[in-house]
Amino acid sequence: MDIEKARREELRWLILQALNAAQPVGAAETIVKNAVESVILDVTVLEIRNQLDYLAERDLVTVSRRDTPVWFAKINRHGMDIVEYTVPCHPGIARPAKYW
Repeated sequence: MDIEKARREELRWLILQALNAAQPVGAAETIVKNAVESVILDVTVLEIRNQLDYLAERDLVTVSRRDTPVWFAKINRHGMDIVEYTVPCHPGIARPAKYW
């Protein structure tokens, strides 16, 4: 098992959940980091930014204020569909299996 790959995929899922909870406003990367730290203790802002870029390229989140010291992100409708289990989740995000 590739531990780094599993960590990235879990981080993506946690970011989506944090941004879903921050609706409709979105959240600064520091807020997302604080939410994720309860699960991944040693997460860095650089890791958060890398995964926000990944999620933005997949059209699941929108990242703004990239030219400022603190990025801001907001989940979009595709990301909400992933979190709410209304669409299949493609590989790359460690979404748990639906149990209900």
